[in-house]
Amino acid sequence: MTSPPRRLLLLSATIGEGHNATARAVEEAARRAWPGCEVSWLDVLEQMGSWVPASFNWIYAANVESTPWLYDWFYRALWRWRWFADGSRRFVGSWSGRRLRRRIAEHRPDLIVSTYPLGTAGLDWLRRRGELDVPLAAVVSDFCPHPFWVYSRIDAHFVMSEVSLRELHRAEPEAVGEVCAPPVVAAFRPADRTAARSRFGLPEQGVTVLVSCGSLGFGSVERAVDASLAVEGVGRVVVVCARNEALHQRCARRAERDRRLVPLGWTDDMPALIAAADVVVSNAGGATALEALACGRTLVMFEPIAGHGRANAELMAEAGLAELCPRSSDLTGLLRTLTTDPAELPRRERTALEHSRIADFTEQVAALARLRRQPATETMRAQDAFFVHATTPRTPQQAGAVLRLDGGTRSTQEWREHLRELVQHRAPGLPLLTRRMVSRGHRRPRWRHVEALDPAEHVRCRELHSGTPREWHQSRHAFFGTPVRADGPPWELLLLRDARTNRTELLAKAHHALGDGVAITSALLRLLTDDETRAPEQPADRPRARRPRAGVLLRGLAHLASAGFAPSTGIDGRSTAGRAFAWREVPAADVRARARAHGTSTTAVLLAVVAEALHHLLDDRTGTTPGRRFRIMVPRTARLRDGVGVDEPGNHTRTLVIDLPIGPMHPAQRVTEVAERMARAEEGEQPAAAGAVLAALGLLPAPVHRWAVRHVYHRRFFGAVISVLPGRRRPVRIGGARLTTVFPVLSLAEGVGLAVGVLSWGDAAGFGVTTDSALLPDAAAFADRLLHAFDALEAPALGEPSLRGW
Repeated sequence: MTSPPRRLLLLSATIGEGHNATARAVEEAARRAWPGCEVSWLDVLEQMGSWVPASFNWIYAANVESTPWLYDWFYRALWRWRWFADGSRRFVGSWSGRRLRRRIAEHRPDLIVSTYPLGTAGLDWLRRRGELDVPLAAVVSDFCPHPFWVYSRIDAHFVMSEVSLRELHRAEPEAVGEVCAPPVVAAFRPADRTAARSRFGLPEQGVTVLVSCGSLGFGSVERAVDASLAVEGVGRVVVVCARNEALHQRCARRAERDRRLVPLGWTDDMPALIAAADVVVSNAGGATALEALACGRTLVMFEPIAGHGRANAELMAEAGLAELCPRSSDLTGLLRTLTTDPAELPRRERTALEHSRIADFTEQVAALARLRRQPATETMRAQDAFFVHATTPRTPQQAGAVLRLDGGTRSTQEWREHLRELVQHRAPGLPLLTRRMVSRGHRRPRWRHVEALDPAEHVRCRELHSGTPREWHQSRHAFFGTPVRADGPPWELLLLRDARTNRTELLAKAHHALGDGVAITSALLRLLTDDETRAPEQPADRPRARRPRAGVLLRGLAHLASAGFAPSTGIDGRSTAGRAFAWREVPAADVRARARAHGTSTTAVLLAVVAEALHHLLDDRTGTTPGRRFRIMVPRTARLRDGVGVDEPGNHTRTLVIDLPIGPMHPAQRVTEVAERMARAEEGEQPAAAGAVLAALGLLPAPVHRWAVRHVYHRRFFGAVISVLPGRRRPVRIGGARLTTVFPVLSLAEGVGLAVGVLSWGDAAGFGVTTDSALLPDAAAFADRLLHAFDALEAPALGEPSLRGW
């Protein structure tokens, strides 16, 4: 919204008068800022049900007056137990949101402002369901915004001070907040004290104390009167009993005995009454307190009511805007100081006025015409949050790739401009690339959509000076060895180019929470390729999983449980932040030919290649014995099973845990055994069970989920991560250059020293090796072993394979 709203809808509630008083301030400011704007009100409690207003007012009064311990418990529980706060907010949000839906549609507002927590909850509920496209704002009339006040889908929250803003973010880290001037009508402003006193027949001299405890007049009102009258320097004590008729009668009887006491019932002239006072005593920290600050009067919070009243008082005292007096003796002592020290009252009045002038409330309301909707957020799926929780300084969870380009004619500067232009124009349409991770402490992390990307933050280009293998090696290692930035959408590109030979490579990395290899590949293709080509669907040799039924899951869970812990691998131990990388390639046709010759899938052949390489590595180190096994984790895409396309962000995988045979045997026999073990793992419904476990972990509170992930994604259960990713055969061009080979880059788990990814692209199958440099220092040597192992899988009608690497 960039023009003044034609229709403003205010959501308030008559539970006391504080919320309505704030709404009147918003209406007054709106009419000044936008002449001709139609302002409508909805009482949220009335919309929630005909019986609700009376019931809620009775419950509120009963809790404050009769069972304050119960109200205190509820209020503390909102802060102490996030699950309790979230559940309570979802319940009332659903209730009020459903009841408000039709009435909001009838009003057709351009802007909605809520001054009541349950109204704000309903707006958040509707926004989560995509039903409200208009800007939403909340004006928090409590000095301390508790969890019922604050929601991530509301575009702006106005709070009373910087310390209030701190509490707002403690209640909801994703909430957007702004400090505003006290939201009171313009009549509450500094005024002549003498003239105001004359209106009420109060003496010009002496200190006047105003005791006002809200429209319901409950709490320790009479004790406040007693403590005030105990001070000789107090000339008059004016007590506003509001709608509490019994209190008014008791105070009237006492006034007959002490003329210093002036009892009043309901009054519509609170601005003049506050102007007449020197000290305002209250107990809830709501509208009365804000009105006193706006008038520049000394504010005292006496025996605050339970729950929000006590929280408001403590926060106002912390901000230096009120004096907290929890006992009668404290109030009496404070008033003695104020009546005997002539400098104290003026000092406190200056502090109150300085706060009330931090902004112009009318201008802040006028700025709502330019209020922008907050970027959409969504809770991470458990499978994506898994990789957030698995991330540590020693084990960053990021997937990447090296894209080798051939035939390009662009200079380094031209490449930079081309890639940044692609990011600027294409990336906003790719959901995977516009997501930023939002950490929420004890709750599951969320995704926040970023509307505008800065290409410079995601694309860098480097021109190599010498072009030596060492310089290429160091550039790749520096890029992949550094965790991806997490202060924005977590993905980066680096173009490397040798100006002398025109050799060009594009390096890409992304946080694993963004998606699996299929999703990230698809997003990169749509971002970079000249024809915005999509990634391929799953390869033909990948079996489609059956729908997981209870029996299937039980079999899978039993299979996983029977596997036990992984045997020691010889390349495991405590993880370090050091990484080593290596990349090799073989002809893709040779991979397919070997699979046909052995009568199995390409995945089984490639896993057998890894098993053969591990056999030789460990045989050289400690020797291997017949029957020795090495447990690996194999992520398998489940997008077909889940009915999810390749462009859908997120991780849609199922996991196989396979014990590779690494003892002495003929390579052909190793292929056969690997294929059989893969088949048994599939038949045992491991993938379905692993997916169910991941989903179940996501139901746990975030700290428990994090603990569980870091104990499951660990060397005690597997010794290496091996992934065979789908590729494509048709040629693809990026900036006019042909994409010839793609080398995947995988991340490691805690204590796991090896990860190998394989991806077939065009005529080549690229191997990407990642190792923990402390556990397996020479990644290049292991990559060479992979080539020799592949060469050992001789197949009929095959000549010597062409082996290349760096």
